[in-house]
Amino acid sequence: QAQLVESGGGLVQPGGSLRLSCAASGSIARLNVMGWYRQAPGKQRELVATITSGGTTDYADSVKGRFTVSGDNAKRTVYLQMNSLKSEDTAVYYCYADLLTTLLRRQVSWGQGTQVTVSS
Repeated sequence: QAQLVESGGGLVQPGGSLRLSCAASGSIARLNVMGWYRQAPGKQRELVATITSGGTTDYADSVKGRFTVSGDNAKRTVYLQMNSLKSEDTAVYYCYADLLTTLLRRQVSWGQGTQVTVSS
């Protein structure tokens, strides 16, 4: 089993920045894709950004130009740098990993979520 542990959420003013981190651990043979989703109150969970093991990134249109996803394969960690934050970015942010276990089984794992609140 793989586990994902997030950190870095909090309260920030509009226009501010935050950096989220997510470290993967456990019986992992390969991390195929890691990234971030978010869920605001009363809304469905939505994709924010992902990065493949080869470094290919994908972003939601609403965060392009403001958020940057990056990864450290050696540390099995994915980061989300969030700049120019807006109130509509307020949500619980979930780390996501599509991985291959040491038993060569594909697994999709989720972190426990970290709250990001953008408010003055």
